[in-house]
Amino acid sequence: MGKRRSSRELVIKFLYLVEMNEGDVEAQRLEFWERNPCQPEIQGFADEILNIIFLHRNDIDSCVERFSENWTMSRMAVIDRNVLRLATSEILFSKTVPPKVVIDEAVEIAKRFGSGDSPQFVNGILDRILREKPTDLIPTTKT
Repeated sequence: MGKRRSSRELVIKFLYLVEMNEGDVEAQRLEFWERNPCQPEIQGFADEILNIIFLHRNDIDSCVERFSENWTMSRMAVIDRNVLRLATSEILFSKTVPPKVVIDEAVEIAKRFGSGDSPQFVNGILDRILREKPTDLIPTTKT
């Protein structure tokens, strides 16, 4: 498994942890990294994604809901919504990975951690986001 895939899987695990536990997110992050030691570049890429997600979470969630017909974030499975947050954050706010690669990675992560329907659900929403490019959410300078 590649380093970026490892980073993305750690992001999903952390987002799941945050949703299941109340408390200070930064304290949870410090504890998470203590319990999940990894190579600095893996943690660095994961932290970069997490920072984008937490900085732009409302925009990311709005975008996902806009392109997921008849679904709200609260109705989605925890893994599905967090895979969508992860991939949408990269599609909209990062220029380090081509969007098609981001979608492929998200589908693979959905296969590993989600239900049998997760890969198709995630792929459908991300494909619409990529096709219709919600420019009202994309900042003028990408991180």
